[in-house]
Amino acid sequence: MVDYAQGFSGFAVPDVAAAKAFYDEVLGLEVAEEHGMLQLTLPGGATVLAYPKDDHEPAVFTILNLGVADLPAAVDELSGRGATWLRYEDFEQDARGIVTGGDMGPDIAWTSDPAGNVIAVMQLDRE
Repeated sequence: MVDYAQGFSGFAVPDVAAAKAFYDEVLGLEVAEEHGMLQLTLPGGATVLAYPKDDHEPAVFTILNLGVADLPAAVDELSGRGATWLRYEDFEQDARGIVTGGDMGPDIAWTSDPAGNVIAVMQLDRE
């Protein structure tokens, strides 16, 4: 069996400086820059690499999920830092952009980074 020493995920951005500002100043994640790439440290310690790609096209799916204890408060705070919330035709969203998951999953809202990559902010279980 393979003995992996480390694992991490990554995604592309066309502008490392803009991505660094968003992930640090708007989302408030720990961000380090090295060799022209970003290392994002997520809550819980996992890392994600953001690397430059001039011809980047945003993914058509969510690239990052962040769980919070109070979704409405998080949406309000992140909005104050400059996050804007995506709206999707297939989901009924409240004035903040939050979808109530009910039996289908957690309450969730989506934003995007400056490169158009989609990030989900979701309510953690209240139990």
